[in-house]
Amino acid sequence: MRNYSLSDLSARFELDLRGNGAHVIEGVGTLSGAAPSQITFLANRAYRTALPGTTAGAVIVSKDDVKDCPTNALIAKDPYLAFARVAALFDPRPAAEPGVHSSAVVHDSATLGHDVSVGPNAVIGAGCTLGDGCTVGPGTVIEANSALGEGCRLYANVSLGYGVTLGRRVMVHPGAVIGADGFGIAFAGDHWEKVPQLGSVEIGDDCEIGANTCIDRGAVENTVLEEDVRLDNLVQIAHNVRVGAHSAFAGGSGVAGSGRVGRYCMIGGHAGVNGHIDVADRTTVAANSTVYRTITEPGTTWSAQMPARPIRQWQKSYARLQKLDDLARTVKRLEKTLGKSDDNE
Repeated sequence: MRNYSLSDLSARFELDLRGNGAHVIEGVGTLSGAAPSQITFLANRAYRTALPGTTAGAVIVSKDDVKDCPTNALIAKDPYLAFARVAALFDPRPAAEPGVHSSAVVHDSATLGHDVSVGPNAVIGAGCTLGDGCTVGPGTVIEANSALGEGCRLYANVSLGYGVTLGRRVMVHPGAVIGADGFGIAFAGDHWEKVPQLGSVEIGDDCEIGANTCIDRGAVENTVLEEDVRLDNLVQIAHNVRVGAHSAFAGGSGVAGSGRVGRYCMIGGHAGVNGHIDVADRTTVAANSTVYRTITEPGTTWSAQMPARPIRQWQKSYARLQKLDDLARTVKRLEKTLGKSDDNE
C-alpha cells in the first residue's frame, strides 16, 4: 500500500498546506465519497456545495475555496492539474515485467531495446524497432518496419500498420488501429476502384490514443500527429490529416481527409472537421458541431449544435423551420413594397 503524508505531497508538488502535515493519505476519492484516508479535489464550481460536508482527509482547492474547506487542504492554482499529479502516485496497475512471452512472435530482424515487455500472442514484424522500456500488450500486432520510441506503451489488441512511427512515451489504448488504409476510392463508371494508400502515420512524443480510435495512413504523404496530441476513445483521424501539437479530441470526434488542425485546439465530443480545410491554432469546437470551412482566426470558439428538448417542442419548432423560406420571401416582398429592399442582395 502506498501512503504519503500531506507534508510530503505539499513539498513534492509545491502546494501550500493548510492543516495537519502529518496526516497520511493512502488513496484518492470523490468530494462526496472520500474517506479520511483519501484525498480529493474541487475544480468544477458545480460541486462546490459538496465541499462543506466532505469527509476526505484532504482536499486540493483553489485559494478562493479554501475558506469553506472543513478539513486539511492543499492549495493549488489549478486544482484539477494538481490532483492529476497527486493521483498518479496511487495508480494500482503494476509496471510490465521486461521480457518476451513464450507465445509472442518476434521476427528475427526486429530490434528490441532494454527492458522491453512483449505480452502473450503479440506479433512484432520484420525490421521493427522498439526503444528502451516499451510495453507491447497481449494480442497487439506491429507490422513490418514500424518504429517505437522509448517508453511507449501499447495496451491489448492494438494494431500498427506497415511502417508506422511512434515517438517517445506514446500511449495507445486497447483496440486502437494506427496505419490502416485511408478511405481512398475512385469511381470507374460502374464500380469503385481502390486508390493505393502509400503513405504512413507519424505520431510525436507524449501522445495518447484512446480505445478503438483509428488513425489512417496517408494516401501519398503521411498522416501526422505532432507532440502531446490527446485523442479520446472512438476518434477518427482520416488519411493525410495533420494535427498540431497539444491539441485534444473528445470521444467520437473526427477529421476528414487532408484536414489540418492547428496547435492547442480542443475538439468536443462527436464534433467533425471537414476535409481539405485548415483550423487555426487554439480553436475550440463545441460538441456535436461540424466545421465546414477554413478557420483563419486563432483562439475562436465554434458551435452549431442544437441541444435536445422535449419532443413535442421540437416537432413544433421543426414545423416552423419548414416555413422559413416562405417567410423570407414574404419579408422580401414587404421590404420591396416599402422601398427598403436592396435589389443587389
